[in-house]
Amino acid sequence: MNRNALLFIVIFIVTSCSVATNSLVKFNENHKKNIVLKKVKLENWVFKDYLLDTIPGISLDKAYKLVNRKKPKEIIVAIIDTEIDIKHEDLKGQFWVNKNEIPNNLIDDDNNGYVDDYQGWNFIGNKRGENIIYSNLESARIIQKFKNKFNGLSREEVQNQDTEDFDLFIKANDYFNKGYNSAIKEQDYASFLYNGYPKAKKSVDSLFHNSKYNSKNLDSLFLIYKGKNIKLAKNIYFISDCLKYKLTKEWIENYKEQIDKKINYTYNLDYYDRKRIDSFPQILEKNKYGNKFISKNLFEFYHGTMVAGIIGAHRNNSIGVDGISSKIKMMPIAISSNGEEHDKDISLAIRYAVDNGARIINMSFGKHFSLNKKWVFEAIRYAEMNNVLIVTSAGNGDLNLNNYNDYYPNDNIDNGKEITNNFLVVGSSSFELSSKLKSSFSNYGNIDVDIFAPGEEINTTIPNNKYKTDSGTSLSCAVVSGVAALVLSYYPNLSAPSLKKILMDSGVSYSIMINVSDKENERINFINLSKSGKIVNAYNALLIAKDIEL
Repeated sequence: MNRNALLFIVIFIVTSCSVATNSLVKFNENHKKNIVLKKVKLENWVFKDYLLDTIPGISLDKAYKLVNRKKPKEIIVAIIDTEIDIKHEDLKGQFWVNKNEIPNNLIDDDNNGYVDDYQGWNFIGNKRGENIIYSNLESARIIQKFKNKFNGLSREEVQNQDTEDFDLFIKANDYFNKGYNSAIKEQDYASFLYNGYPKAKKSVDSLFHNSKYNSKNLDSLFLIYKGKNIKLAKNIYFISDCLKYKLTKEWIENYKEQIDKKINYTYNLDYYDRKRIDSFPQILEKNKYGNKFISKNLFEFYHGTMVAGIIGAHRNNSIGVDGISSKIKMMPIAISSNGEEHDKDISLAIRYAVDNGARIINMSFGKHFSLNKKWVFEAIRYAEMNNVLIVTSAGNGDLNLNNYNDYYPNDNIDNGKEITNNFLVVGSSSFELSSKLKSSFSNYGNIDVDIFAPGEEINTTIPNNKYKTDSGTSLSCAVVSGVAALVLSYYPNLSAPSLKKILMDSGVSYSIMINVSDKENERINFINLSKSGKIVNAYNALLIAKDIEL
């Protein structure tokens, strides 16, 4: 009998017999639903329990009561993301340290090819300490690679062995041009705000002689002036909107700067992001690039710090937020910037994490093309061979990935057989037990997406000792990585495939009809939105893991 068959039998016995005293959390349509939730009740909603709180959280508070007498083992979780604030007040001390490396001596003490990698590595930097802030889109990299070969040709003019590359080139071109046109419109809007705000503000300020005003005052004034002074009425309307949507002078200036840089770099086909860091971007074996600076550009990047807070912020320290586990050591590996990740960096980052002892790898990123997906597949297989679980986000496009399979990284080819059994794709769920249980932005699909987890309105860390409430599958991915590490910390002998199966089998199935954008006037049952049909549950996972270890 193979291992997976044995695991299935054990789980069946556990769920049907052995957990009578500690019953699994299950959904019951007749149970009280959280039709209206007050903000105070939503604080730390992710950790709540469906049966106790009528909130579809991960039952973390309940889970800790289950293991309160058991001593956990420290687990390393690699966070492949942007740069991370490792000195944040609520994260300090929660990061992995390479004990075989002496910091800042400019020597590769452990002979792994990475000099001074004392607390991780930045794959989008160079030896001079310069890190990339803006990266190309993957579609741009495809165009850059093939434009001289295919520009001006029809498919009939392309040789048979090149048709696959040609089709990819055409598809990338279409995607890039749509994005570019949208970015140009956004730039026009940013310029409208940037140029209009000072004039409108000055005009409105003159009416109030420096006294305070609000949008309600301005709406009343607009009604007065719209018939007799159109120019002034427009200025009043402009500032009223800015107040309503909190568009300050600083916000507008920053917004314009960001979109201008997006046009100049991310959507610039003459910009080659690898020039400054890697002379051989198409040769995987040429891998000695990057630097040790994992917290250098925190004014530009907050994403990695958000992910880190969800996974491993200090618990019960009366500061900021609580992570899922304080027994996690996080390994920062930077490959993400403003743009899209390079397949070479993804592949090398996974290998770096595996070689340095990570048991879980969190990859809260995704892109619509993959120029060298073979490299990534090989790295995922390498992680599986070394018993490492990889958790990645499903994406925020509200796409049915059963129909749209071009979202990377993934673990299958054209929605076919999975290449490994150590790769989890996570969608985002909300706190609402209603047709809105699936986050409106979350991708879904029961071929590619394995499980859902809370990903809406989550308060977490951002750089410089600050905090932010945000949403996205990046955050639901981090929740699953945290739960996986929590389970592993108490049951460290679990294999990566077994851990994946436990997380999927132990989740809670919510049989609720869900609104989805590609089914007009039609709903889909939540249990059909992912392979498991479930939302991850820490309590259930620990219950099953306990019986499997026994």
